[in-house]
Amino acid sequence: MGIWWALFLLFLKAGLLSFGGGYSVMPMIEREVTDRGWMASGEYLELAAVAGLSPGPMATNTATMVGYHTAGIVGAIAATAGIVLPSLCIIVLAAAFCMKLSRHKWVRSSFYGLRPIVTGLILYAALYVGFLALPKPILHWSTFATLLIAAGSFLVMLRFKWHPFKVILAAAAAGIILF
Repeated sequence: MGIWWALFLLFLKAGLLSFGGGYSVMPMIEREVTDRGWMASGEYLELAAVAGLSPGPMATNTATMVGYHTAGIVGAIAATAGIVLPSLCIIVLAAAFCMKLSRHKWVRSSFYGLRPIVTGLILYAALYVGFLALPKPILHWSTFATLLIAAGSFLVMLRFKWHPFKVILAAAAAGIILF
């Protein structure tokens, strides 16, 4: 069996067993790659640390890095495909199931009912992170400045159709100036 196929199968197994997130399969991956002699335990731990700091899912980053370290670009592709394939299949099946169910009146109604709840949860999270978790009182100059940045961001996106990335940059600049 070729190295690429071995990488694919190893990470396919990891993708199937990664209930609880990518961190839950990290010990299994370490054992497999060290037992196969693909890398030493110290090398794997360094690689896992870099994967954890990289943007994106930990398990996917680890698979890509182990694959690249072991067998170059093709190894990275094989390992990444292996770890992503189980989740992709589950999502496709769930989407097909949801599309079939979405024709039913009670499913559509429940999704409409979930909208205000999700909006409320997002609003609560924004308020909590923005104001309620702070040690200072809510009526503070920084509260006013934060609300001003938020209102300005909302306005330029709604009225002037700015791209969200431009709005984030402008809000960051306003934060630097005001705070």
